[in-house]
Formats: sequence, C-alpha cells, structure tokens
Amino acid sequence: MSPSMHKRRLQRRLILLGLCLLALLGLALAWSSTPLREALDPAKLLAQLQARGQAMGPLLTIAFFSLAVSLAVPLSLLTLLMIAALGPLQGALASVAGALIGAALSHGAGSLLGHEALCRLAGPRVQQLSQSLGERGLLAVITLRLLPVAPFAVVNMVAGATHIRLIDMLLGTLIGILPSTLVMAFFLDTILQAVQHPGPLTWAVLAGALLLLGVAMALVRRWMRRQGREL
Repeated sequence: MSPSMHKRRLQRRLILLGLCLLALLGLALAWSSTPLREALDPAKLLAQLQARGQAMGPLLTIAFFSLAVSLAVPLSLLTLLMIAALGPLQGALASVAGALIGAALSHGAGSLLGHEALCRLAGPRVQQLSQSLGERGLLAVITLRLLPVAPFAVVNMVAGATHIRLIDMLLGTLIGILPSTLVMAFFLDTILQAVQHPGPLTWAVLAGALLLLGVAMALVRRWMRRQGREL
C-alpha cells in the first residue's frame, strides 16, 4: 500500500471515529436534557409491556405470537417479549404453545406451496434443508431447533414441502425449543430481578448465571462444529 493510500485510509478512520464520538456526545446530551431518559426508562418500559400482556391475556398473546412467528419474526425475540410480558413460567409456556401453533401454520403453508415453488422463493439453501429433513426426519427437526441455522418459519415450510409428518415436526420442535425457552426464562427473570432489586445477592446470581451460560455456549459451539457437516 502506498503512503498516500495509507494516509487517506487513516484520515477516513479518524473522521469516522470523530463522527461516532459526536453521535455519542449528542446521545448523552439528549439523554440528560430531554424526556428521552424518562421515555426509555427500563422499569417503565417493562411495566408497560407487562400491562399490555395482562390486558391481552394468554390466549390473545399466544395468537399474536403464532401469527408473528409464522411470518418469520425471530422466535427468540418473540420469546423474550412474551416472558417479559407474562412472567417466566406463564411466558415460557405461552411461547412454546405459540411456537407450536405457528409451526403448524407454516408447515401447512409449505405443504400447499410445494417443494419447487419454495425453492424458487427461498433459494438454494432450501434444497439442503429439504435433503436433511427428508433423510433424518425427526432428528433433523430437533437438530435444526437446537442449532438455528435457518429461520424458524423456513424450517417449518421446508418440512411441510418435504412431507415431514406434522406430528414429527411438532414433536421435534417441542424437544428442540424447550431447553432454550427455559434458559431464556431463567436468565431474563434473573436480569430483571437484578435491575429491579439491585444488591450483592442478585448481582452474584446474575454473574453465576452468565458464567454458566458462557460454558454452555462453548459446549454448544463445539457440538455445532461436529454436527454442521451433517446438515
């Protein structure tokens, strides 16, 4: 690289750094001198979310969850919102129920579309997923839920187009998402407790939970590397 090119690249990086610092400064000023801080207060946002969840009730929130997840809204995001709105136990159960209903809906959509139409819409990755589901069935569904290498709704539609039995797909979904849902419920509840009732004990529990999560993620990554070639 010539000295002039190196100088221009350095100048661009310095300008970008300066813009980032200005943006952070502007955000800090807005946070301290405008209603932004009050509007984005975590406790108030959580209270609003919980009030909305209580107003809607479990059945309506499950229906909303099912529709959203079948339209490819990320499952993990919806699960976190559901747990925050309804609490760890009720939110986790409602999330699993909504995921199963949404899986059935998108499975039916995939069955109606057919394999060829789905491949044209979603691209070549569908062919690989279809082959894996066709060869391994229930085990492939469980693995794809544990290792979200493809969007939740896409896996459901491919399963429907590949003629995987609905009962196998639902059973694989239940087995696959239950561990992550319980983990999210535990960790989110721990974080909320630490934020709402700060103290040495709650922060110690949170630190221990995060340590366990890190170890679990390392083990999952190792397993993913072993399983990735088979999917």
